[in-house]
Amino acid sequence: MTVTSTSTLRQVVEAVSRTLNAHGIRAVLTGGACASLHSRGDYLSRDLDYIIQGRVTRAELDAALAAVGFARDGASYTHPRSLFFVEFPAGPLAIGDDDLVEPVVVQVGHAPVLCLSATDSCRDRLAAFYHWNDRQSLDVAARIARHQRVNMRAIRAWSVREGKETKYVEFAEAVSRMRKVRRHPRHQP
Repeated sequence: MTVTSTSTLRQVVEAVSRTLNAHGIRAVLTGGACASLHSRGDYLSRDLDYIIQGRVTRAELDAALAAVGFARDGASYTHPRSLFFVEFPAGPLAIGDDDLVEPVVVQVGHAPVLCLSATDSCRDRLAAFYHWNDRQSLDVAARIARHQRVNMRAIRAWSVREGKETKYVEFAEAVSRMRKVRRHPRHQP
């Protein structure tokens, strides 16, 4: 698959995930790009964050990403015709203090993409809200819950373990408001 200036986030995720798979690199899509997929485009990220599972050399990453036109530029991989870039933050795969995160496989185009579940993507965004008071991340987490089936009980239990039950209540209220808007859209003349 060729990445072009008109490639969407989903197309870039598909291309990068396919090349990582083809090169035997197991990596989990996290962060904003994962949230973009789970929010069905309500939120758009420009970076694709993958957490590598196992040992991979920089040369192996360089070769894999070069196969779809990305080149290393410091800590990121950029493409001359794409607004999207790829990063590989240090692992392990964890959300807050929870390092027992199990990725899922989501089909994006023709590529199986290893990524956070919708519930874990919510928790990932909520971690930024809980620990840095990032209001945009609260909004994105609520948008994921609006479009996907998420385990609110598990999110609440994790929130309590993180010491953020009050902020969880704010999240649950935001989800409730968004779900009501979806059921009762405004009528325009």
